[in-house]
Amino acid sequence: MNPLPADPAVLHPMPGQPRVVQLQPLVTSPLIEVGAYSYYDDPDDATAFETRNVLYHYGPEKLVIGRFCALGTGVRFIMNGANHRMDGPSTFPFPTMGGSWADHFDLLTGLPGRGDTVVGHDVWFGYRVTVMPGVRIGNGAIIAAGSVVTSDVPDYGIVGGNPAKLLRTRYDDADIARLLAVAWWDWPAEHITEHVRTLMSGSVDDLEAAAPQPG
Repeated sequence: MNPLPADPAVLHPMPGQPRVVQLQPLVTSPLIEVGAYSYYDDPDDATAFETRNVLYHYGPEKLVIGRFCALGTGVRFIMNGANHRMDGPSTFPFPTMGGSWADHFDLLTGLPGRGDTVVGHDVWFGYRVTVMPGVRIGNGAIIAAGSVVTSDVPDYGIVGGNPAKLLRTRYDDADIARLLAVAWWDWPAEHITEHVRTLMSGSVDDLEAAAPQPG
């Protein structure tokens, strides 16, 4: 058995599978932050994630993705740059078309935004999920395939649909509090390596027992 943990700096962690990329060594935009080991899977050039999967990202709002997140093919984050004015008769963004229309670019500045889009740790996104601007997704959440996430998702919540609705939570409130306190995603990689089986198939009690001891 290989005693070493997986390397978060390797772009393609699965030998012979270029469709899988770890996002932390891939992203270059200062507007995108991704934690270690989070990955994206796409048979049609996963390395284009920043341009094909993060859309209308003109800033200043950020996309923040935590550690150990799994993003299925076609997951897309719609950012605040997609906003249009809705307080006049037309929603068309005339100034962006250039010419003399560009003289009215002030009409597009200061559009309301919902702030950063923030994804917690250990979140699983199914196939072709769409996340709308400013959404916050909690730790341990699961987003069902094809969902359109328009509002915040609680820790360890399972959501699905368009718009996505909370279907259930993975644990009760007491166990969710225990899981958040353990915060296994902050453990040293070597300690995670020792307890992979507990992380994947153990109970909350098992996880607490496996947590690193202070000192």
